[in-house]
Amino acid sequence: MLKLLRRSRFLSTRRRIEWYPPFWFMGVKVIELDDNWNRVCLRLPLNAFSRNLGNGMFGGYQAAIADPIAAIACAKQFPGYAVWTRTLYLDFEHPGDSDLELRFQFDPEIRDRIRSDLERKGRSTPEFEYGLYRRDGVCCTRVHCQVAVRPRGYRKK
Repeated sequence: MLKLLRRSRFLSTRRRIEWYPPFWFMGVKVIELDDNWNRVCLRLPLNAFSRNLGNGMFGGYQAAIADPIAAIACAKQFPGYAVWTRTLYLDFEHPGDSDLELRFQFDPEIRDRIRSDLERKGRSTPEFEYGLYRRDGVCCTRVHCQVAVRPRGYRKK
């Protein structure tokens, strides 16, 4: 299924994200996505499956949507490198008691730092901060994500 989605050039990137099986089951919708993944905005609905006993969004749902975003953005910015999420930390500051909107913006300074690291060291481990926002505009969950950008075939010594 994943190979089919990757190879389906007739589908827009938005549609491929929404049809990615974990996101499809969670009901994720793309609100905004530019070509280079400089800016990403996704909606995660609060529903019977995502609601916890306190009537807020399960943290696991929030982690699942937050996990791949920075890594995919780096992969789009730096093709030819292997990229993955190295660490992911979520700070639940307020209850996520409505649909949530993940808002990610690729900071140009981080992009320049990654480019410099790749030229000097051949690898980079940037850190990103983004958030999940309630319908009322309050950031309920702050996401701290560290991404590994490595040459293809890289193995830790």
